[in-house]
Amino acid sequence: MAYQKDTENSETIESFIHRWEREKPKIFSPEQLQDFTSNFSKKLGYGSFGDVFQGIYNEKQVAVKVLKQEVLADNIKDQFIAEVSTLGKIHHRNLVKLYGFCFQLNMKALVYEFMEKGSLDNILFDDGKPSIKWETLCNIAIGTAKGLSYLHEDCQPSIIHYDIKPSNVLLDSNFFPKIGDFGLAKLLKMDRTHVTMFESRGTPYYCAPELSLSKMGSERCSDAGV
Repeated sequence: MAYQKDTENSETIESFIHRWEREKPKIFSPEQLQDFTSNFSKKLGYGSFGDVFQGIYNEKQVAVKVLKQEVLADNIKDQFIAEVSTLGKIHHRNLVKLYGFCFQLNMKALVYEFMEKGSLDNILFDDGKPSIKWETLCNIAIGTAKGLSYLHEDCQPSIIHYDIKPSNVLLDSNFFPKIGDFGLAKLLKMDRTHVTMFESRGTPYYCAPELSLSKMGSERCSDAGV
């Protein structure tokens, strides 16, 4: 019986290791990203930092964010590292999943789960799209708040997002919300209630006033955008 018990424990550990290896972000090559996206044939959107393409990875739809080479200054590299290091070690149903990344001389990219409805701002501010029900909007707000609560209360150290806004709240096919874009995230050590920033963070109109006035931020700064 003792041997059987050890075998069962061994299988449990093996299962855990397999799951951990499967869930942590993978390192992809540029060739793999080309394969995932059929040579970047379907563009989902674009921004000042790069373009987003739709693809398939492990039979799942993904969004591949390719950063522009000309904008990869030191602060952008810092944001890239913040995104990978933050999403790589946290898991919550209201946070977008990061499948992996590529960081090579000719290609810097992030591979996320695909969110069918896109970002919340496309729904709120696009007059050409049908209006969304009030109940659905309330559920989106509640789900976003749950994601923030996890970052603030359940993560050790706490994580401050700093840039909660409609374009960083992504929606799946059922309008289920997930927080994305952790490029400005900062860790808050357990023995501290505030951190000091040496440059402005966040987006005007959505960031907390104290970030502009005192450069002192806490986890409550993320609540201003909800």
